[in-house]
Amino acid sequence: MKKVVSLLILTLPLILLVACGSDDENPQTAAATTAAADTGDSTNADPVTLRLGYFANITHSQPLVGLHNGIFQEELGDHVTIEEKTFNAGPSVIEALFAGEIDASFIGPNPAINGYIQSGGEALRIVAGATSGGALFIVDPESGIAQPEDLNGKKIASPQLGNTQDVALRAWLIEQGLGAKESGGDVDVQPIANSDTLALFQQGALAELWPDGKYVTTHLIVSTDFLEERPDVVEGLVRATVKTTEWINENPEEAKTLVNAQIEEISGAALPQAVIDAAWENIEITYDPITSSLVKSAEDAFALGYLEEEPDLDGIYALDILNAVLQDEGLPPVEH
Repeated sequence: MKKVVSLLILTLPLILLVACGSDDENPQTAAATTAAADTGDSTNADPVTLRLGYFANITHSQPLVGLHNGIFQEELGDHVTIEEKTFNAGPSVIEALFAGEIDASFIGPNPAINGYIQSGGEALRIVAGATSGGALFIVDPESGIAQPEDLNGKKIASPQLGNTQDVALRAWLIEQGLGAKESGGDVDVQPIANSDTLALFQQGALAELWPDGKYVTTHLIVSTDFLEERPDVVEGLVRATVKTTEWINENPEEAKTLVNAQIEEISGAALPQAVIDAAWENIEITYDPITSSLVKSAEDAFALGYLEEEPDLDGIYALDILNAVLQDEGLPPVEH
């Protein structure tokens, strides 16, 4: 039986990833974000419901923590009712956004890119980051794989065809002079469910695919319509994300416990402590969306044929509110 190599996110049970960027905005969005960021009276007291999506995933730690320790409600205010919506996959989030069923969501990079392109740049904006890192190669120690060329003739599992890890894996294979079978190479890349992949590698060894690399794994998107209509609520959501990020990084053990408790409540099963500890060591909880990494992901997806047209992501970011919040909190701005 062939040995198997797998590329996956350790932040089980769910997965997403990837990224790109520009600080260009359309005039309406720019005006809305500037109004919220630059005026001292950006709070609208009119009652509103914020329909917020997220996953039961370690890479979505901000909503898992902040929605349940009170930070989100405190920053949004009593006039905002938070309606939580949990998802299992990025495409479902984009479908809900298109259908007007959610206003904002924590999501991986590739679904955000796809949603932006499919809507002609109209449907969504990225307003903050959430997580960086977390992708690893898991290699069977008896596979004989010690260098890239050893992957020829081997079977590699990726979580989902065309998702962030899959795109990154295939682009990396090409950079190494290799390739997947369907593109004329000799590496068998197969989509395999995370739960099945984990079972195959309980005795495996880990090797980093991008040592010390920073790349977006999860970020926060909002509906463009909602951003234009209620920039005050978006400002509260971004501020809550920043403050929750700071709290998580200052209280990692308490945060891990709370995240795992919420994963158990939503999915019905908590992660083993060894899994959550290992995952935590390989991610960075951050409000920085790491814009440069999104561009690379989009370019790779296009080169691999996952996008029909060369992606134009000008305007996908609306970071004025985030940088205004960071200035208020005495924190350095993020790059556009």
